[in-house]
Amino acid sequence: MEPLVALDPTWPKMTLDQVDAALVTPGGKFEIETIPIRGIPTRVWKHAPPSLAWLIAASRAHGDRIFTVYEDERVSYDANFRAVAALAHALVEMGIGKGDRVGLAMRNLPEWPVIFFAAASIGAIVVPLNAWWTAGELAYGITDSGCRMLFVDDERYQRLVAEGAAFPAVETTIVARASVALGADAVRLEDLVGPPNGYASLPERDLPSVAIDTDDDATIFYTSGTTGHPKGALGTHRNLTTNILTSAFGGARAFLRRGEAPPAPAPKTFLTVIPMFHVTACSATMMMSVALGNTLVFMRKWDTVRAMELIEREKVQVTGGVPTIAWQILEHPDRATYDLSSLEAIAYGGAPSAPELVRRIYTEFGALPSNGWGMTETMATVTGHGGEDYLARPTSAGPPAPVADLKIMDEDGATELPTGEVGELWARGPMIVKGYWNKPEATAATFVDGWVRTGDLARLDAEGFLYIVDRAKDMIIRGGENIYSSEVENVLYAHPAVTDCALIGIPHRTLGEEPAAVVHLRPGASASEAELQAWVRARLAIFKTPVAIRFVPDTLPRNANGKILKKDLKVLFEDRLSAVA
Repeated sequence: MEPLVALDPTWPKMTLDQVDAALVTPGGKFEIETIPIRGIPTRVWKHAPPSLAWLIAASRAHGDRIFTVYEDERVSYDANFRAVAALAHALVEMGIGKGDRVGLAMRNLPEWPVIFFAAASIGAIVVPLNAWWTAGELAYGITDSGCRMLFVDDERYQRLVAEGAAFPAVETTIVARASVALGADAVRLEDLVGPPNGYASLPERDLPSVAIDTDDDATIFYTSGTTGHPKGALGTHRNLTTNILTSAFGGARAFLRRGEAPPAPAPKTFLTVIPMFHVTACSATMMMSVALGNTLVFMRKWDTVRAMELIEREKVQVTGGVPTIAWQILEHPDRATYDLSSLEAIAYGGAPSAPELVRRIYTEFGALPSNGWGMTETMATVTGHGGEDYLARPTSAGPPAPVADLKIMDEDGATELPTGEVGELWARGPMIVKGYWNKPEATAATFVDGWVRTGDLARLDAEGFLYIVDRAKDMIIRGGENIYSSEVENVLYAHPAVTDCALIGIPHRTLGEEPAAVVHLRPGASASEAELQAWVRARLAIFKTPVAIRFVPDTLPRNANGKILKKDLKVLFEDRLSAVA
């Protein structure tokens, strides 16, 4: 695909190999060493923080710089650490120790990182639970992980109490911002550390002294669970701290490719709209932010107007999360009434983005788009894509970090495919989690000799850039022909009226499956089924053209990780499904 905008004809100034040679040098920030992890020689960032306890203790150096902003609450790094230390000591006094699971189910609040780092700093395993889950789903995660202690906000507490959810292994439930009387086994978080605006007045003290190894267990993040029960991915301290240098390396690479020296790291202000219980926000964003002294601005829930107000008020430099967020800001009719000029970058992961979105972010915001590929099982970032590289290859997810390896495997799981061919993506590196909590069979099937079988269908080009073409289970097979949904979706996104879409397979008696699309149009725009079918037919092979298109008034349903819930869309094609039944 041609670059989306005209690039300097002398770009890139350096090849990827030359960038690696310049940055990965002995004694430098990005120095790499090979060590055994679970018996497998693995390249790691030599100077990554050794543990989450070390990382949060080092954050005291950011002092009065603001760490979190939520409505009228502003918590500095110094105040945040005082709260982390106070809560960590309280947890030890309550009998929580190394290896104990501590559940955390709440919306993005200043208390979230306090709880996360307090538990992790004493060697406990933090279990960030999906705050969107029902009481039954929350009870599953709490029980499956074996939590001894549970932190919730008021909304989650009331949801669990109202539905009578039972999880007898939990000894104490700690509730933030409670608005109701609590049960006998629950205490208020404020009784332990006070409210966020009071953190700065807490006593100054060090963290409890606990021996933590870099490869000790740190987190259990649950997979999105679009089919069946979600699985708990068991992550280590190294998994999370690896992201810090992986992200920094990606930024430095963009400057060298441009022929410029990477600038000294400087703190940025992020509008953080992805839930913290997702690895994109917790691992990719928060780890780097704590290291650099970034400010994280939280929203109670996503609202486009409120987001633009916050970007203007807080001079936000980076936002994003999933592509739909960028689309909604771009398409909002009142966008011009807000000063969004502070935006420097719009970054996202969790879902593929259309090339048209990449172009519009650059041309209309003047901001550099960036994305990357990762998953819960990789604790977020494996590849990074930004700057001119993204503009030049808008359908790619970028090259892997120097500490990661990618390969494309045949469906037999034994044959590596040559460059350019589509197969299952396998990944390995220091970011790959240990396996699934208490699921040895699923672990053995997914994690093989240090590699994780991702379930993504992908290809690699000659320079190592990754292209995700579909989830294996989302690929549509029409009469023996493979149709990759992302290819058709990108063409639909390129239509000026389309702002959200998904391609799904619907049954056909003789062909097996046929492609069908669900489309959301931008405000004030119009397009017919026939018009969009002709648009696709003119750009792709005719068998890839959706046989039916349904229009919906709102953006498509997504889980908290930003993935469209395609299984929920099939009901829109009941007429065709009943004809095949």
